[in-house]
This record gives sequence, C-alpha cells and structure tokens, in this order.
Amino acid sequence: MEVHDDNLDDVISSLIDVDEVEEERNEPVKRSNGIPVTLTSRAAKQIGKIRENENIDDNLFLRVAVEGGGCAGLNYKLGFDFKNDEDTVHISEDIEIIINPKHLMYLDGIVIDYPDGLDARGFTFDNPNASENCGCGSSFAV
Repeated sequence: MEVHDDNLDDVISSLIDVDEVEEERNEPVKRSNGIPVTLTSRAAKQIGKIRENENIDDNLFLRVAVEGGGCAGLNYKLGFDFKNDEDTVHISEDIEIIINPKHLMYLDGIVIDYPDGLDARGFTFDNPNASENCGCGSSFAV
C-alpha cells in the first residue's frame, strides 16, 4: 500500500471544514474514549491470513489511513507499510496498527470488521466520525 499525504491536509481542507461541521451539527466531532482503531476478531484473523499467504515482511505494519476522493469525499486506506517517525502505533487484537496523526481526527473510534457470511464484501469500516457514507462503504464524509 502506498500512502501519499504530501497534500493530504490541502485535500481534506478543501473537502471539509471541521469548524463548519461542528457548527452545522451543533455538536463536536465524535471522539472515542479509548483505542482510536479497533479490529474485530474476524478482521484480525483475515489480516493474519493475508500476512501469511502473501509472505508480508515482519517489518511492515498494518496502516490505516484516509485519502481525498471517493463518492463521499474521503476514502479509507488499509494495507501494510513501513512505520515512519510521524506514525503513532496502536494495538488491537494483538496487531500493531500505524496511523499518521493527521488522519486520527477522521479515524478516531473506527471499528474495522471482516464479515465472512454469504453477503460478505471484504473489510468494513464503522466510523463514528462519518456524517455520511457511500453505498460501497469505502468512502465517507465528516
């Protein structure tokens, strides 16, 4: 996974102004009280399978990120990446997750799942900060 956040602040700023969102909803943007990103056991199991099946290097971490684009304004990004000095490390289901602090305001409190039923569509994102989601579930707005 390749994450380009050189202009992420500009893209995000052009899509949304957090102060306007708070003013419109008359409430602050939702925040979690604990772990910023939570993996369900199904998601963690699938991430483990991917790591094993694709022989992912142990030096790569699971990166959760956002980028501008998509139907609703911001896309979720999930993949393996090297940790850099800016990243924060969080642990959920014994998996180390790296997040660029610039992305935390959009991801704080998110739960990542991997439904495995007949109607499964891969990883899903339940984001308490999203004011709207697209039909495919891979993009959102705040």
